[in-house]
Amino acid sequence: MPNSGEEWQVARRRKGAGRKGKIPHTARHEPGHADAVDTDRTKQRITETMAELRCADFWLEWRDRLTAVAKADFPEVGGDPAAGADPGPEGGDRARELPSGTQECVCYGLGSFSSCVTARYQLAMLLLILESLKIPMERCSVYDPVFSSGEMEVLRQLGLTVLTENEEGKRAVSRPTLFYLMHCGKALYNNLLWKNWSRDALPLLTIIGNSFAGIQDRMIQRELQRDYSYIAHAVCVCEEWPLPCPSRLLDTFNDTALITFKPCGLCKLPQSTWGEAPEPQYQHCPDLEIIQRGPQR
Repeated sequence: MPNSGEEWQVARRRKGAGRKGKIPHTARHEPGHADAVDTDRTKQRITETMAELRCADFWLEWRDRLTAVAKADFPEVGGDPAAGADPGPEGGDRARELPSGTQECVCYGLGSFSSCVTARYQLAMLLLILESLKIPMERCSVYDPVFSSGEMEVLRQLGLTVLTENEEGKRAVSRPTLFYLMHCGKALYNNLLWKNWSRDALPLLTIIGNSFAGIQDRMIQRELQRDYSYIAHAVCVCEEWPLPCPSRLLDTFNDTALITFKPCGLCKLPQSTWGEAPEPQYQHCPDLEIIQRGPQR
């Protein structure tokens, strides 16, 4: 790994680490912490981390899976090989460009990447994904209440769009959108599903984040259905592909999956499922794992 000028220890698997996942970043810092940020040095470290990941075998597997899903979702894009389109020198492992004007990315819960190595690796991975899928930087919106002003400036200089409002994951989509939600709290996933709970909207979502099947396995089922009912429904109809993680980065990428929704899969749910969709309240969840906006909303 390039010398980043800081100590870095290889992560070791702890007992139960593969099942529990990682503590959400929101538990690590207070909102808007005021740590000073060396903008140039932070960007250099991000670039070094991207270069390291770009050569990693597990990133190549991520890229191939993302490309395959993009091609399946947008078969009309990138030309028809049968019609003589040039697949390029790398053939099938070149990412197909997604439709202009219809693809966006949203990243919540990244964490304090200027001081946390885990968060920096996750940011570097996000940038590689945007590069691979040819999503313009400015069409990737990022938000975490723990971002300092210096970190927000770094993100803007990288070309990303920094959101100023805590959406709590409640973002309705009208076009195909990739959500990058590494180790976010269950409520955030549940809120996102609730806000897009229809047969028309769910197929527009692609999620890179915690495995829904893993969430189900780790929870008492009655509590999952009571507190996170949209995840409980979604786990039955989504398509989920585990994304590989090297042992040295278990704290960074463990329990990560690529999740999509196909219209044919949504037909498995009864019609009553698509009736009135009440907003989640989490009355029985004292440890919600996300930072909420507060009573002013």
